Amino acid sequence: MIANFMQKNQLPEEIKATFDELQVLKHLRQAGIVKSFGFSCGTLFQLVFRLSFTQKNWFRLLESHKAADLPGKDTIYRFLNYPKFAWRRFLLALSVFTITKVSHLTRAHHTKVLIVDDSSFYRNRSKKVELLAHCFDHAKKRHYKGFRMLTLGWSDGTTFIPVDFSLLSSNKEKTRVNDINPTIDKRCSGYKRRMEALQTAPNQIPEMVNRALRSGIDASYVLMDSWFTQQPLIRSLTDQGIHVIGMVKPTNQRYRVASQWLGLKTLYRFAKPVIGHKGILRSIRTQMANEVPVKVVFVQNRHKQSEWLAILSTDCTLTEQEIIRTYGMRWDIELFFKATKSLLKLQKEFQGRSYDLLISHTTIVFTRFILLSWQNRCSTDDRTLGGLFYELCDEMNELDWVVALTQLMAILQDALTKTKKAIKKLVTRQLQQWMDHLPHYIKVCLPNLSCES
Repeated sequence: MIANFMQKNQLPEEIKATFDELQVLKHLRQAGIVKSFGFSCGTLFQLVFRLSFTQKNWFRLLESHKAADLPGKDTIYRFLNYPKFAWRRFLLALSVFTITKVSHLTRAHHTKVLIVDDSSFYRNRSKKVELLAHCFDHAKKRHYKGFRMLTLGWSDGTTFIPVDFSLLSSNKEKTRVNDINPTIDKRCSGYKRRMEALQTAPNQIPEMVNRALRSGIDASYVLMDSWFTQQPLIRSLTDQGIHVIGMVKPTNQRYRVASQWLGLKTLYRFAKPVIGHKGILRSIRTQMANEVPVKVVFVQNRHKQSEWLAILSTDCTLTEQEIIRTYGMRWDIELFFKATKSLLKLQKEFQGRSYDLLISHTTIVFTRFILLSWQNRCSTDDRTLGGLFYELCDEMNELDWVVALTQLMAILQDALTKTKKAIKKLVTRQLQQWMDHLPHYIKVCLPNLSCES
């Protein structure tokens, strides 16, 4: 009995309530992540989930005094390496469920967006990791061994929820260190994820956005950086009925103005200056080569005053300020990458060689972030208190009314002490008559007030 009780209570008390509220284990079962014997998948999932909160890795946990009640190292690695678990289905279900709860706290007219970006996934010390490839980190300007983590997330400007991801390898054999494990079953989810890893990011983004929209996620725009704002990708996303806002760089892309096809630098000279808004230089409505109408806003570069940056929007009804404010929400995914790598031990906690382990552990790290995001929203948004919040508001309103009336009476009484006796007697009589006609519930609130001199 004690052993079974310990298996069901693997999480800290601060996390367990949110874990149950978001029904994580239910989504795990519905995604088909189950076992027929031994430790259940829910128990193993919770054991891995809590590692970052105990500040221990699995090796140190097995050396502690709790090792007798824990499964062996091989059990955990078999769970993480199993290729037939549908981790994407689990993550999408959990994200949709959490987004639905967050949306109840967000006003209907508030902008909700999907954000696409990629980040480096380092495995420099690895040699035999499946699909390991040589990649280039554009932020640090250097090559590394590992993957590119293409991520799709949802944001309402306050809360960021990861929805989907893909660990991209290289489709070129020269830059790919290892190939796909030939023994993998080609019918399972793991093999499909491996084939996606050999595709390019622009080929995967439309399907990722489509899965999110089909699952019921409410979003009006897709935000992306200049690496992804290519005309074919923008066209494929707008065909799905969702607008795109992203930064663009001066490349070979052309924009139509009247009968001319102009580059971005020439387009800047044709754009009309925007007056009265600091930092916004110019804007223009134009059309891309694939006949998608866009609005391009030119803003001043904060880091270099002599240069400008261009932000493109397929929704031409937005003002320049709305385009810039909406694109500013893209910073949420950068904070997400920072938190998962620095605090939640992404790419550091397990050092397996299987591609399935990378997918499963990354999904668990994303689950940690989802729970922490919901906890943060609940602790900062007063509307999460439900009926208690509105009762407190009513109580505070009554208290403010009583205090205001008390202060008003005190001011009148203080003023009467400084006036002549005839005026004081007249005002006191009128004030007494007014109080005599007050409703009973007001007299109850002011039992100690007296208008007699």
